[in-house]
Amino acid sequence: MVEHKTHSQFALFQTGGKQLQAVPGKTVAIEKIDGEAGKMLEFTEVLFRKTAEGVFEVGTPFLAGSIKASIVKQMRGPKVIAFKFKRRKKSRVKKGHRQAITVIRIESI
Repeated sequence: MVEHKTHSQFALFQTGGKQLQAVPGKTVAIEKIDGEAGKMLEFTEVLFRKTAEGVFEVGTPFLAGSIKASIVKQMRGPKVIAFKFKRRKKSRVKKGHRQAITVIRIESI
């Protein structure tokens, strides 16, 4: 038998062109947002919410209210390598990239 862990309260929000799940107390890595560690953030583009009472709310497109979070740290993601070559020509191009990300902790929904 497979057991699914469900959270009593969670929400889906939008930031940086992505939709992410927010659970109070959890950490989430998002696209870079300027700020020092400890700074409080507020996300107002809430798409979906499940309350502690089990009530589901769906926005059209967004819900009233916001998600409050604090910045844990600023960092860079893993290195992504783009490698191009042309066979038999000794032509090679190697490019590397590391995306800047912000790790946040969800404080409240």
